[in-house]
Amino acid sequence: MMPLALIVAGQGHRVAGSDRSLDQGRTSPKFDWLRSKGIALFPQDGSGITRAEQIVVASTAVEETVPDIVAAKQVGASRLRRADLLAQLFNASAMGIAVGGTSGKSTVTGMIGWIFHALGQDPTVMNGAVMKNFATPDAPFASALVGQGAAFISEVDESDGSIALYAPDIAVLNNIALDHKSMDELRALFSAFTSRARISVLNLDNAEVASFPRDNAVTYSITGQAADLVATDIVERPDGVDFRVKDIAVSLQVPGRHNVSNALAALAASQAAGLDLAQAAQALGGFVGLKRRMDIAGTASGITVIDDFGHNPDKISATLATLHAFPGRLLLFFQPHGYGPLKQMGHELINIFAAQMRANDQLILCDPVYFGGTVDRSVGSAEIVAGISAAGRQATYIADRSACADQLVAKAQSGDRIVIMGARDDTLSAFAADIVARLGR
Repeated sequence: MMPLALIVAGQGHRVAGSDRSLDQGRTSPKFDWLRSKGIALFPQDGSGITRAEQIVVASTAVEETVPDIVAAKQVGASRLRRADLLAQLFNASAMGIAVGGTSGKSTVTGMIGWIFHALGQDPTVMNGAVMKNFATPDAPFASALVGQGAAFISEVDESDGSIALYAPDIAVLNNIALDHKSMDELRALFSAFTSRARISVLNLDNAEVASFPRDNAVTYSITGQAADLVATDIVERPDGVDFRVKDIAVSLQVPGRHNVSNALAALAASQAAGLDLAQAAQALGGFVGLKRRMDIAGTASGITVIDDFGHNPDKISATLATLHAFPGRLLLFFQPHGYGPLKQMGHELINIFAAQMRANDQLILCDPVYFGGTVDRSVGSAEIVAGISAAGRQATYIADRSACADQLVAKAQSGDRIVIMGARDDTLSAFAADIVARLGR
């Protein structure tokens, strides 16, 4: 919601809002910054909804019983889903570049946005994560960029089916894997998404994506598939990765083979938009990543703490593969991003941790994030831990997150890497920073 609010405000409209976490006293720096941008904030008690002329925009996670939604009905205010408004803005642009897939959307969106910015295209960018390249002391939560150029670059969400609203000029599809919906639902949504675009950018390393029609496609691969853009000579570094594409050397400041794949997606989209491939590749070398994407929170007593957005099987797999390319034990902390996702993909999460943890790695799970509302809590973290333990890996369930921190600090030894994983909870970054401080003491 925040980047969308920033884009609408940046286009000259008056914006106000409410948030459950504001009422609960969480993540106050983010809300203070929104106020400094002229965005008024109200308690989520209906007090901000007073006139029929207002348009109330809410994410699909906001229930009909929330007082703001009740108030909107009472005063006759128009209502839109978050995706409805975003799609209106996106579809009205001269060149819409939409990034879809169950993993990597935010990173690819940030990469494309940085390439366009660096090459003077003045894009508008809508991202689900803070883009470090655009973050400054005056804009610490830069998940959006408001430009005057033709390009509107946005990640688009399949979890609520709203991806069907977008009519992109260029549609990027990174991968299809189990996350919020069944595979059949995902195939239908993504197939329609790519078919609506003038050009689709497809990852041939994902078997599901590789099965799509390629009539309007630009393809890419890091595994030697017969694609339009193929990465060769991949050399991983702890702080980045180098490769070549069409005999052009690319040096990334973000690590992992998955980021080579992300980079190819961004380069393919940029080329499809008419930018020069060599210039785009050079610009991409200046991309410094996103907050909470394998973000180093700090190092103390020889122990590095990493703050990471890993929460579904693909993202967790990419994180573990990148970290295991270099020596050192992993102490993993995972806060699931909801009870619903655990019920949907619990079996796959068990399989990923069981397959990719090493014998001396240790995993701790706390209870899933929960900020209120109705949800089926029949599958929790204890069931996931039981499955991982049954597969022979070291996994522990500790309900309380602060108690998990105690265990991580007590277990950590010089040379270890502590990885904080989870989504939908901005306080995880503060949790990671607190562990760094405790290790330093």
